[in-house]
Amino acid sequence: MSRRRKGRDVNGILVIDKPLDITSNGILQQVKRLYGAAKAGHTGALDPLATGVLPLCFGEATKFSQMMLDSDKSYIATARLGVRTETGDSEGAVVEEKPVPADLSVEKVESVLEGFRGDIQQVPSMYSALKHKGRPLYEYAREGIEVERPARPVTIYELTLLEVRENELDIAVSCTKGTYIRSLVEDIGAVLGCGAHVTALRRTMASGFTLANAHEVPELEAMRERGESLDGLLVAPDAALSMFPEVKLTGPSLVSILNGQPVRISGQSFEGFVRLYGNEGFVGLAEAFPEGEVVNLIPRRLVKSSDKR
Repeated sequence: MSRRRKGRDVNGILVIDKPLDITSNGILQQVKRLYGAAKAGHTGALDPLATGVLPLCFGEATKFSQMMLDSDKSYIATARLGVRTETGDSEGAVVEEKPVPADLSVEKVESVLEGFRGDIQQVPSMYSALKHKGRPLYEYAREGIEVERPARPVTIYELTLLEVRENELDIAVSCTKGTYIRSLVEDIGAVLGCGAHVTALRRTMASGFTLANAHEVPELEAMRERGESLDGLLVAPDAALSMFPEVKLTGPSLVSILNGQPVRISGQSFEGFVRLYGNEGFVGLAEAFPEGEVVNLIPRRLVKSSDKR
């Protein structure tokens, strides 16, 4: 006999403005309890030091967590110049101090930032969650073990200098998945010749969601105390998938897809992931493979749908 899950069936995405000094999982558990949800997960952890956009997935939306994890992100970061730490942020012990260049100027910083725009190679921090032989790198780091990390390609779409102070920089970054802002700041500090580390980090966009879409946990708690439902704050799973083309299916094609069977459609020219819609709305994701004048649709992630009889 299967064990029944505790909690109610909640489906959708809630964007949280993660506060300082708490883990992403800590926030997830708080919100999951507030909703009384049976199933929930987040879409990529933020460090306790970091704040900002953290999409949480409930129920059927968890099927698309990986797509959301793979999406582009945007941040605003404050870099402290002249000090390197073992973790690349203010939570780590200081390992080196150097004077900040006396001729530091907006023009000098801009010339350095130019070298980090576009496609770059980045070596992940030893204090990242990237895994080596099944263990996150930060576990090795805490044991004093240095693991060789090959540089990885990432893309910095935008790198904007917001402000230069005596020993600090504020920058805005838009980047691909897998970009480590701590490593970026450390590399910028190295080129400036004085070293740097992150003292503040705020994620401003993830999976297409921005801070304008985000809710704070105290807001949810106040709603619960007033006896108001939180379900109205949820957005549908396909809200995070707008980067994929939309395909509407009806009749036998819809029935086949909902039963997990591939279908062939004509008059379309899609390739890669597509959003599928039936008579009652979103039904999931399929992968499209063009073949001459037809496209083969292979179902990849389907949601419970009232279209299915």
